[in-house]
Amino acid sequence: MAELSTIARPYALGLWKALVECQHTAQAGEVQSILDALSEVTRDERVAELVNDPKVTDEQMFDLLAGSLGQDVPAEMNGLLRTVIENGRLCVLPEIAAQFRALKNESEGVADAYIETAYALTKKDVEQLLESLKNKFPGVTLNPIVSINKELIGGVSIRVGDQVLDGSVRARLAQLQATLTA
Repeated sequence: MAELSTIARPYALGLWKALVECQHTAQAGEVQSILDALSEVTRDERVAELVNDPKVTDEQMFDLLAGSLGQDVPAEMNGLLRTVIENGRLCVLPEIAAQFRALKNESEGVADAYIETAYALTKKDVEQLLESLKNKFPGVTLNPIVSINKELIGGVSIRVGDQVLDGSVRARLAQLQATLTA
């Protein structure tokens, strides 16, 4: 079976192109929020049961998911949702959301900086960390997404796109172990 990213790419790209063609790129943030909300809904076990229920029609599934949003949904988003449902690809929505976010960020000159730390960081700590990363990622505005991972022991691990900067104690110990066993 194809990887989720391979399946999701044309959907995310199609949605982005539809927004660009209709000159609705200002709605990209709203569409991203909707994609994130739909991703959460589709992860629910009860929704998964309905997806696999042959008695539930595509139109009923669309009404259920669109109704769960509780807001007006842009036409481009409705089109994507209908297409995903008709093609049996609801499980791919989280990856579509991730790839759409990447397209949106790229167009805005923004990159998500996933920051893992062993302990909670203050707002000032995050700002200082982002300031120190400006030289590593020139011309890009970093959007920090901070999470706590006690397994790091100390330090931080940062992922921006496909680049990883791992300054955690766990990584240093792994390096030391590799050196000692080599």
